[in-house]
Amino acid sequence: MRLRKVKGALDYLKEKEGLVITNLNDLLSNYFKDNKPIHLEIGCGKGQFILNMAKTYPDIGFIALEKYDSVLLRAIKKYEDSEEKPTNLIFILGDFNDIYDYLPRNKINTIYLNFSDPWPKNRQAKRRLTHVNFLNKYKNLLVKDGLIIQKTDNLELFNFSLEQYEEANLSVIDVSLDLHKTNIFNIMTEYEEKKSLLGPIYYAKVKV
Repeated sequence: MRLRKVKGALDYLKEKEGLVITNLNDLLSNYFKDNKPIHLEIGCGKGQFILNMAKTYPDIGFIALEKYDSVLLRAIKKYEDSEEKPTNLIFILGDFNDIYDYLPRNKINTIYLNFSDPWPKNRQAKRRLTHVNFLNKYKNLLVKDGLIIQKTDNLELFNFSLEQYEEANLSVIDVSLDLHKTNIFNIMTEYEEKKSLLGPIYYAKVKV
């Protein structure tokens, strides 16, 4: 599906200082200055998952990363329309590869990969967020015994990811081929609400 560009999205986001990080140096100097656990969602989409996680776990700091300004705009508006506006949540507009050097090593407790782009062609494999090249970067960011939690509706991507976890010497500690038929705690994304009506959601919890 083609992404619909929203006119003025970038200017809108730049006005949300304190909620949307535009100066990446602030990420190091401000957000990581205390010892609270940090959770990062790579590709937050319209923001439902990360917003509800922040409400559920007020003692955890959440970072929502999204590379498309038109998509992040919707996440910010969802936050602003929410009756409860958690203060333990910040948003970053950018690509993971661009912000990687700004993130401190061995500080993040959990990384969420929710319904990442499957990049289905073989030549696109290195662009998948569970490719071993990305996994090795995550390992540098995560604390000892830190977690990667993946959800997807794409079985091919899921099988590929399981192979990559093994190649990266990560421990898969929980797997489900139909998440919604388990008692695993789960907060759904907007995409998940629709796709779970059409087929199973695949889930993996991986430990560094």
